Amino acid sequence: MNKKSVNLVLMASLWGLVSAQVSATTLDEAIQQALSGNPNVRVETNELLSRMEDVEQAKAGYLPNIDITAGIGYERSDNSSTRSAGYNHRDLTRKEAAINLQQMLFDGYATDSEVARHNARQASAGYRVAGVSQNTALETVNAYLTVLQQQKLLQLSGENLEAHKRIYEQVKLRSEAGIGRSSDLEQVRGRRASADASRLADLANLRDAESAYLSLVGDLPRDLQPVPSLKSRLPDSLDAAIQAALAEHPTLLSAQADVQSAVAQKSAAENSFYPHFDLEVGSTWGEDQDGVAGVDKDLTAMVRMRYNLFSGGKDKARQRQTAHLINEAKEVRNRTYRQVVESLRLSWTAYEATQAQLVSLKQHLVSSQKTREAYAKQFNIGKRTLIDLLNTENEVFEAKRAYETALSDNRYAEYRILVGMGRLLSELGVSVPKGPGSGDDNLKPYAELAPKSALASEFMVDRRDDGSDAGQDAGRKNN
Repeated sequence: MNKKSVNLVLMASLWGLVSAQVSATTLDEAIQQALSGNPNVRVETNELLSRMEDVEQAKAGYLPNIDITAGIGYERSDNSSTRSAGYNHRDLTRKEAAINLQQMLFDGYATDSEVARHNARQASAGYRVAGVSQNTALETVNAYLTVLQQQKLLQLSGENLEAHKRIYEQVKLRSEAGIGRSSDLEQVRGRRASADASRLADLANLRDAESAYLSLVGDLPRDLQPVPSLKSRLPDSLDAAIQAALAEHPTLLSAQADVQSAVAQKSAAENSFYPHFDLEVGSTWGEDQDGVAGVDKDLTAMVRMRYNLFSGGKDKARQRQTAHLINEAKEVRNRTYRQVVESLRLSWTAYEATQAQLVSLKQHLVSSQKTREAYAKQFNIGKRTLIDLLNTENEVFEAKRAYETALSDNRYAEYRILVGMGRLLSELGVSVPKGPGSGDDNLKPYAELAPKSALASEFMVDRRDDGSDAGQDAGRKNN
């Protein structure tokens, strides 16, 4: 490794150490940050705020309407009043003003139904915010775990590469001493190159995981902390989990609120079958109107009834339509019911499967490590071939990868179960965002972060090949 590369490695290591000290991110913090700025969550949050205003608009039906009108302009009149006064027509400057108050007394329960409908729509939107937040939190958990998993796999790939380098040096010394074959040296060189390629693939996978994390959280992953197990907070059985989901899952509750909204909408559609009563109080003032010079005033206070007798069948059709909308909402709810149960069953199966796998994979890893140690000793005294040694080294590497992958999958399955029950955010103590968000203010910092990386390895861009040891320097620089 040349001097420039050494300096780059030291700079990258120092940068990583400083970042770890000032920018460490726990899972709870990552989820809270994702919920605070994630566009999907903010879309539903603003929809909820909009539905809240719908409720206020519906409640306005209980309050009086007050209108004021005023006008002034030219008027030409030709009527019995002007002719009796001796004019064929009369031109005057017309002035008028009026104030009217209308208070609903009975509207066929239309306002009550509209308030109930919008309250249900508001509840549905609130549950959707919770549901999208739960799903976004789970996606963040997955992205968080994937970054940690890929970091671990990259570490294992680096260790595997170093192991192959040690074997290469050992075989190289034997070959130079005349007790080894050149074909063995080529065999190890090929295996070492394969290990280097595996490490580079893991590096690319880590960069992909970093991109997924950035998309969800809005920031780069910085010194992520281990994900805690929530096994103690899981129910004892799948049946208990399903019962909790049916009572608490926000998506199912949202679908149920949509049914209530449709029922209220049907009630509102039936208001046309009732007479409507309003209290109307008004006062008008006019001057020089209808060809009569002078002031004209009046004051009225009346209870008016309006009752539509025939509307061409529109009201009946509207009533039938809302009945169909109720059935539609119920079927959506039934579909959601099945999806919630299916998702929870899949999550529970994955949890139990990975629990069992971890036991077997752990035993496989321990046995593989013991076999590798034994083969290394036997190879040194000539009782094992080089192929045996390389194969057992690769088996240990694959066993470690399989165990780490299953461990990550098991942890993710725990969080999936909590999301399936609608309890993830409450268990983590993460709050659902309430306000409208900062809108375009989030664009600039995200745009600045987008081309960057939290990987120290991104500083290492120059790879060299010394001709005799292909990829060796590159392998060292990226470890």
